[in-house]
Amino acid sequence: MVAAANQSSTSDSPCQSCGACCAYSSNWPRFSTEDDVALGLIPEKFVNERQSGMRCEGDRCSALSGRVGVETSCVVYAVRPEVCRTCMPGDAECDMARRKWGLPVLG
Repeated sequence: MVAAANQSSTSDSPCQSCGACCAYSSNWPRFSTEDDVALGLIPEKFVNERQSGMRCEGDRCSALSGRVGVETSCVVYAVRPEVCRTCMPGDAECDMARRKWGLPVLG
């Protein structure tokens, strides 16, 4: 899943007003293709106890800031896991997460 877009710059990305993919499931923000160097860049406080993915509070990634469906950002955007980079606005995963939150699908 793509983490919500970085709020430090203005963009037309729907991710900045969404964040649903980052609050869909505690199993979703998992690590898969990252090497040790990439994982070492993610602050430890955002990594789960098993070191298998991002730490979540319920279904919400602990690195997600803001209100889902209103305004969001990812506090580790530059070093987010691959799974966050592969979800694109309007793809199947995005639409599934948006449905869970009652947001209109983009795809």
